[in-house]
Amino acid sequence: MASPQEARVPDIGGFDDVPVIEVLVSVGESVAKDQSLITLESDKATMEVPAPFAGVVREVKVKVGDTLSEGGVVALIEPAEEAAAQPTPPAAAEEAPRAQPDAGTGERPAAETGTRVEPVAVAAKPDNIAQASIDREPAGATQAAPPRVLDADAVMPDKVPYASPAVRVFARELGVDLLQVTGSARGGRISREDVQQFVKSALAGGAAAGGGAVAGGGGGGLNLLPWPKVDFSKFGEVEEQPLTRIQKISGANLARNWAMIPHVTQHDDADITGLEALRVELNRENERGADKGAVKLTMLAFIMKAAVSALQKYPQFNASLDASGETLILKKYVHIGFAADTPNGLVVPVVRDCDRKGVMQIAQETSALAKKAREGKLGPADMSGGCFSISSLGGIGGTSFTPIVNAPEVAILGVSKSAMKPVWNGEKFKPRLVLPLSLSYDHRVIDGAAAARFTAYFAQLLGDMRRAML
Repeated sequence: MASPQEARVPDIGGFDDVPVIEVLVSVGESVAKDQSLITLESDKATMEVPAPFAGVVREVKVKVGDTLSEGGVVALIEPAEEAAAQPTPPAAAEEAPRAQPDAGTGERPAAETGTRVEPVAVAAKPDNIAQASIDREPAGATQAAPPRVLDADAVMPDKVPYASPAVRVFARELGVDLLQVTGSARGGRISREDVQQFVKSALAGGAAAGGGAVAGGGGGGLNLLPWPKVDFSKFGEVEEQPLTRIQKISGANLARNWAMIPHVTQHDDADITGLEALRVELNRENERGADKGAVKLTMLAFIMKAAVSALQKYPQFNASLDASGETLILKKYVHIGFAADTPNGLVVPVVRDCDRKGVMQIAQETSALAKKAREGKLGPADMSGGCFSISSLGGIGGTSFTPIVNAPEVAILGVSKSAMKPVWNGEKFKPRLVLPLSLSYDHRVIDGAAAARFTAYFAQLLGDMRRAML
């Protein structure tokens, strides 16, 4: 008899130590090729590991709660052509379906051994728990206990919702009570999509009508009018296009942030005429010198460096509210996120310790992270820990906009397309390159005067980066 072969975790996009949230097979079970063996769930996706070939499971190497990376052994499977010659293990035989009681009499057919089984009287109870009352057999008789249908809520009134740790974290971030969410995945497990759908229903008024479980500073759900249901095909030809996974995730976050954070946006202009000239000259020097082929300096890198000085001068912008909304957590580090446009949607990679890096290093890291974002290879660590975010539309257009604060941050800077404008210098108008700035902030933490000072100082820094050294 040939030895069973290993079923391993295939390429899962570079994720490491991904938790096992479900084991879908057992020893002795026959599996088809590509049948799911286990379910893995990272912070970004749920992945099922398929069987590489058909056969019989001889050993399961993992359990729920274990972690796996690419190449990890999931199970030992004996190929189908070899397993066919082997007898069925006792465990598999025990799992064979038993005859069900007759729906009319409640009687259970006798076992093949001839053992007599008395009728089973089933009494319906108000809580819908079916409880069997069995006439005992005389001493020495063998009788299989009939199945009982139990209500999990009755036997475990304080049960923990069936969801992975990643989904629990996601629900906490959105302020969702998982006890109010109905799971649609296998076995009633609550998925990330279930949480997102619950939030959408809450925003549309559905959850509010049912008791409301979206936290909002001590209240129930958002009591909004239901979302309009329209048959658009009545008015002309239509095409349905499902949202990408990133759009679904970011959509729920944006809806939560917009609904729960009191946004105010402060607008200002920065004169970047000199800074742009410096950027162009430095890139030319790099092309002529030994650094030819190095990453080009971008205006975003200068903006992120200016943000470091502004956050250090005004530390309330480099802070977060705690879950209670009563304590402000001031951060001593400066990690800055930037919005990256990808084919699948908007993501926000984070450059860490910007206060310890020069403009060139920041430019290199933003370029590398943007490339990973476009290729869909960003890991959870690449998008966590941000203190302040920058959303730049300068390469596209526009004069101003209102970016949405990226909770748990308290502010975000929007940057629009720079343009040459006539600026009065006290004697005459001179053409200057002007960059529009749009700062959105959480009004619970930051008042209008502080925001105006912040944007004014930010504009001064971009007008003369020597101020960043002060």
